[in-house]
This record gives sequence, C-alpha cells and structure tokens, in this order.
Amino acid sequence: MEALEEQLSHLHLARRCAVKDKQTYVVDIDLSKPTEGENDEKIAILCSNKSVQLYDKGTMTFIREYNGHPGVLSEVKFSHSNRLILSSACSDGTVKSWDTRVSGTDAIQIFTGYPSNAFISFDISCNDFVVCAGTEKVEEDAFLVFWDARYNSENKSARQDPLGVYAESHFDDITKVCFHPTNPSMVASGSTDGLVNVFNISKDNEDDALDSTCNSDSSVSSLGWAGKDSNQIFCLTHDEGFYWWDLAQIDTNKPITLSKIQDVREEFGTHNVDYLIGGIYHKKEDTLFLVGGSHSGNVNLLKCSNDGVKHLKTLHGGHSATIRSFYWDFGDDSLLTGGEDAQLLIWKQESQGASPLKKDSMKIASSVQQRVRVHNKKSYRTK
Repeated sequence: MEALEEQLSHLHLARRCAVKDKQTYVVDIDLSKPTEGENDEKIAILCSNKSVQLYDKGTMTFIREYNGHPGVLSEVKFSHSNRLILSSACSDGTVKSWDTRVSGTDAIQIFTGYPSNAFISFDISCNDFVVCAGTEKVEEDAFLVFWDARYNSENKSARQDPLGVYAESHFDDITKVCFHPTNPSMVASGSTDGLVNVFNISKDNEDDALDSTCNSDSSVSSLGWAGKDSNQIFCLTHDEGFYWWDLAQIDTNKPITLSKIQDVREEFGTHNVDYLIGGIYHKKEDTLFLVGGSHSGNVNLLKCSNDGVKHLKTLHGGHSATIRSFYWDFGDDSLLTGGEDAQLLIWKQESQGASPLKKDSMKIASSVQQRVRVHNKKSYRTK
C-alpha cells in the first residue's frame, strides 16, 4: 500500500494531445492490451460528438475514427481476448463492434435491442462470451439486455438478437453495468433508483439470478469490483457519494458496509474536490482508490480504507475544464484523463517534456449532464 501511495504521490504530466475535434470532449477512455514483446497500445476515447476515436499511446497520434452511431454514445471497451475489437453502446438501441485495423464506419457486429431500448451503459464478460447493456427507463420498465458476444468471422456485420432480458430488478435508468473481473457469470448493475444489484447469470431466471442488492439511497453514477477475491463492490453517486460493500459478509453477522460518504465534497473541501470521476482497485497493492476532479481542471487522487477516504495527491497543470473520464494503466502505472477541454493527457512518475500550459477551456454544454435527471431521494426496497 505504501508503494502505491509513493507512486501516486510522484505522478506528473508526461504527455498531452488535443483530440481530433476541438469542439468536443472526452466522455470515456479504454486501453488495448499490448502485443507480447511490443509496445503498441491503442487508446480509444468516446467523444461527445457521437464518435469513437483511436490514438496510439506511445506517440499520442490520431489513428482513425468510428462514427456509425446516430445517437448518444455511452462507454467504449476493447475486447478482453482480442485487442483488435472495440465496442460501444448507443441510445439508438444498439451495441456495435469494430475491427480497429480497418477505417470506416462499418461494424463487424451489431447487437440490437428491442424497439424501445435506449442503451446508456454496457459491459463485456471477462471471457468475451456475453454482452450486457442497461437501458433508460421507458414508461415503467428498465432492462438489462443480454447477447451472445462470440464473433463469427464468416458472418461479418451480423445483427445479433438478444438472448433475453432482466426486467424486474431496477425501476429507473440503469446507468452502469460491470461484469466481475474473473467470473463471467457475475455481473453488477447500478441505477438512478439507488440500487446496486449483483446477478449470477448462470441461473435459469431473474429471481434466482439476483444474488444481492445494496442500496445507496441515491442515484448511481459508477460502480466497480474490489478486494483480493473481487468479492467487494463500490459505487459512486450523482450527488458525489461513495459506498463500499463486502459481499462476503452478507450471510454473516458482520456489517457489509466498509465505507460510506454521502458527499465527498464536504470531506475534501480544502482540496477542491468538486466531483468524483470513478474508482479503481489496484490488485497488486490491495488498494481501492478514487479519482476526483475540480471544475478548473485539477485531478484528485483519494485512497479508500475501512477508516475512511484519504486525500493523496492533486495533479495540477493539466486540464483547464471539467474532467469526465480516466483510465489507470496497470502495465506502467500511468493515468490517462480526458475532459471538456478536448484534451487527452497521460500522467506518469516522470515528466517527459509536456507543455505546462493549459488549453483554453471549451465553453460547451455537457451531454452527460443534460442526460442525468435530477434525483429525489426516497426510500427504496432492499433485499
């Protein structure tokens, strides 16, 4: 743990690049795995102009763009086993996958939902067998939709119909879907209804599949797995709350809540933490840490423990506007960040000559903010 704190405390801006469209901002980031013996990682970013852009991590140069979605995009992910396959979900009711070796907008796979579906979250199981996407609420329904993700190269651009849906476990927008990092049958979902549900999708029906439910009493914005055995789960909320549970304690007399902060801004006001971007569990150091930001563009690194959340480091001199996305690269323990200033940055332990000057702030509206409804706290059911 001390080694990780040391690494985080010495992070400095190493490289920056302006994204291809300077009037857009970076909503999400993912990184491909390098080829064995090679340093050829690719950065994929999801942009507010409804495109997915690909960059070379080593040179930070633009490679190509995919813009075959007519609606608002949500999340971008590389395949776990095939670093060449890149996917994104869309409010038009599709999840599309592209071959990153090929330019253009033609998808190699299109996962289609039902007519009323507007996808705002998705994930891919750790063995790449299953895709799951979460929908906005339509009338009284919010769905988790599942597909068989195994790719048939002889049937390119095939449209895949759903395997089925879960329709009873959430009653508002499903804002986050997150498969377990090692168990492909376990998936967690978070919603503006305040619930974080964990499912075992190997079971025959939704009632049996629902393994546990945790209640944040707020609107879930992000979630992830933690712990040495990945039996813990954490979530962030749209009103900047943080909740961390140990699922291994559910059938015991011990409390399952490891940490709970209703508003991180009140805890770290002196460090100018205006919002939380997300969290990441560092397995080697057995440490969960959070990434927050300020509207002026600073990055805040926070360490979580049973005793609470501790501020570790503020990264200055990078962004000039709100930061919307990050990715932690375990390969070299570097941090990638993207924001509303149309900048993509890499932070490492040693600076490599990046310009210290910030880019002027882009005064543009955030489609993410526009799509998040005001949440009224109320009592929710719990399992």
